[in-house]
Amino acid sequence: MRAADLDPTGERHGGIPTWPWRWAPDHLLTRRQLRAQGLRPGGQPVAGQVVCRRGRRIAYLYRLDRAQPVRPMTPARAAALDRAMAARQTCPACHVRYPHVLPLRTLGSCWECSPKAAAA
Repeated sequence: MRAADLDPTGERHGGIPTWPWRWAPDHLLTRRQLRAQGLRPGGQPVAGQVVCRRGRRIAYLYRLDRAQPVRPMTPARAAALDRAMAARQTCPACHVRYPHVLPLRTLGSCWECSPKAAAA
């Protein structure tokens, strides 16, 4: 633990209470910890932060008592999510939808349609 990371009053970190990794109070949770309990921050302000990896990573903390339940998946949201995933899973060359995300930034298509596959 670094002494500079322990600042429960927020004097040294711009008014945001700060704790080292695994030192935060039990009533403050990260987004992932809230999500694991079926909750979301719900528009509340950041209540604190956890600093890890010698100050190179920061995770914001939210109050558990102000968290709200996760919104249920509606048919419209499910359809929008399916369209977004289809764009990432469909090869622009052969128009086949794969069950995984394609490396479109690096290859530009699926492996079979890629010029690198022909070279190998």
